[in-house]
Amino acid sequence: MAAVGQPFSGNIKKALAGIRRINLEGLRWRVFDAKGQVLGRLASQISTVVQGKDKPTYTPNREEGDMCIVLNAKDVCVTGRKLTDKFYRWHTGYIGHLKERSLKDQMAKDPTEVIRKAVLRMLPRNKLRDDRDRKLRIFAGDEHPFSDRPLEPYVMPPRQVRELRPRTRRAMIRAQKKAEQQQQGTNNTSKRKKNKEVEEEAVSA
Repeated sequence: MAAVGQPFSGNIKKALAGIRRINLEGLRWRVFDAKGQVLGRLASQISTVVQGKDKPTYTPNREEGDMCIVLNAKDVCVTGRKLTDKFYRWHTGYIGHLKERSLKDQMAKDPTEVIRKAVLRMLPRNKLRDDRDRKLRIFAGDEHPFSDRPLEPYVMPPRQVRELRPRTRRAMIRAQKKAEQQQQGTNNTSKRKKNKEVEEEAVSA
């Protein structure tokens, strides 16, 4: 998390773009730390806050979401092989100009766009989408120019691990027992070989 008095050394014009078009009265400034967080789970929490769904006064046709500041976007994590298998595709409008970029290359080029695309694709496609996009401020590091605001760190909910189904649990137990038996079998064969070598040495002596 960024220190309160730490100066911002990034592009201040880009960081404050469109801030005047937002009615900041009564809004909370929520800070998300993306370091070590899974991309999809983080984006779902940000989309909930930026829409105002965590408030009892939520209305689908009104914009009541809070300001969301995301830090350490370069340290976000993904599961599986998404770094190399996930691609962003777009078309320039010219014939045959279908462009694509892998998630790994996008993280190296601009990691803030990875979180922005993940959040925007979770929002409803209506007239409120642009206003919600302006309330989302993403930074690659832990520096930001909003240290003079009343910031509130957002605590990510604990990850809920679903219990295994009985059939899956039994399969895992069988696999563990089989691995243990194989290991015991290899240990027994190695002991037999050692005993046989000792007997042969004793006979030859």
